[in-house]
Amino acid sequence: MMPPDGTEDAGVSRGLARIAWVAALAAGAAAVGHVALRTDDGRELDENLFKAMNADHGPRVDRFFGGVTELGSLYAAAAAAGALALAGRRREGVRALAGAGATWLVLQGVKRGVNRPRPFLANPEGARRKIAEPHGTSWPSSHPAVLTTFTRVAARELGIGSLGRIALTALDASVAASRVSLGVHYPSDVASGLLLGRAVARVWPRRHAPAGGQHRRHR
Repeated sequence: MMPPDGTEDAGVSRGLARIAWVAALAAGAAAVGHVALRTDDGRELDENLFKAMNADHGPRVDRFFGGVTELGSLYAAAAAAGALALAGRRREGVRALAGAGATWLVLQGVKRGVNRPRPFLANPEGARRKIAEPHGTSWPSSHPAVLTTFTRVAARELGIGSLGRIALTALDASVAASRVSLGVHYPSDVASGLLLGRAVARVWPRRHAPAGGQHRRHR
């Protein structure tokens, strides 16, 4: 059966728009990294922002950020996917977890190429490291990237509305801030991570609606 007039053109337009968004997000992440790593003013701004966010703001702040920071790990993504499976949304959880895993793999390669020292290694006397020393290098930060990909893909697959997406974005930002506050990343690392996480989520394959254009209802 032939698709309705205009359906194919609309699909092509959506695909091109998606590619444009992905390119813009990736370019933004690269630009943030370039300015912070390759320009004197950008490096100074990044270091000053790090000092402000990494300063001692009290034990409650440290406990809060210490409690949320590992929500950006692959272990947390796997646990969230498992919870979705138990709730009867296994396919959505698997898609989100696969996207998060792809983000992690991509960023590990980028980290090795850039090889930026973490702040507590670049300036041991000027950084408060409040958690165990993480593996890998600093730019870009994988924790906010992994979480952002997972939450964006899951929100899309589950049909979560605007208020829910805002809440998930706040969670992504909290994990990003935690990495700086706890002394293991610069602000530019997490900003680029957030952008790259969204880029992977944008390009990650979408669920296709069944014939008739309506998604199946989950019982």
